[in-house]
Amino acid sequence: MQGGLGGASANAVAALLGLERALKKKLPATDRLRIAAEVGSDLPLFLVGGTVLGVGRGEQVFPLQDLPALACVVVTPEVGVSTPKAFAEWDRRMAGAALRLGEPAGLRSAGQPRAIVPTRGEVLPAKIPAQLRPHTSRDRIIELGRGLSAWLSETYSSAPSDLLAGRGRAENPLLWLVRAGIENDFEQVVFPEYPELSEGKRALERAGAVYASLSGSGSTLYGLFRSRAEAAKAAGRLRREGWAALASVTLTRRAYWKKFLVSSF
Repeated sequence: MQGGLGGASANAVAALLGLERALKKKLPATDRLRIAAEVGSDLPLFLVGGTVLGVGRGEQVFPLQDLPALACVVVTPEVGVSTPKAFAEWDRRMAGAALRLGEPAGLRSAGQPRAIVPTRGEVLPAKIPAQLRPHTSRDRIIELGRGLSAWLSETYSSAPSDLLAGRGRAENPLLWLVRAGIENDFEQVVFPEYPELSEGKRALERAGAVYASLSGSGSTLYGLFRSRAEAAKAAGRLRREGWAALASVTLTRRAYWKKFLVSSF
């Protein structure tokens, strides 16, 4: 509970699939996704699996070129983090930042780029050309998603920027993405409230994680490793330090479907 691993969302999808099986009624994929999106955020993710780009509140998902199975270590601290409280704190901080910058408040949510848009009830003059009107955060996120999807659809020899060009992706495509500066915005609001989670991330990095992060709004942390052997060794070290750590491996979309979706029928 309150671990940031999508447990409630996964349970809801499991219930949906269980109802289909019990009633001997297989829904079309579009109906599954529609129902899942109406029930709650992030549910459609568990009907797709693999590497996915989520847009909006997570009800819109776009399958991306899948990443290979990756060795990881999951750390589950005893403390729990309330997702609604984490979002509320994020919104409070963004509202304060917007006021300091002279921007309208309440325009940015976790993980979305800042955008100057009209406040609620304000209407932009119709005479302003569309190309000159400010983008909304939703526009920016969709534009980002399309660009990322297009880039990931290219061959591994491509690069999204001159800074990263020449550092091929053959070693590990996720590590290549990490170099682009991927981070979880929730760390900005959760770590100050729960310093032990920040220490958990540092412990993963000290144990050899190539990349470590808070999962969702927390409190679970995870680290990515170059091999299963390194992950197992790191998990042992973390347990000796007092952390509840488990070595695991991510599932590709094909493996996820075979294990959880296809077998449901």
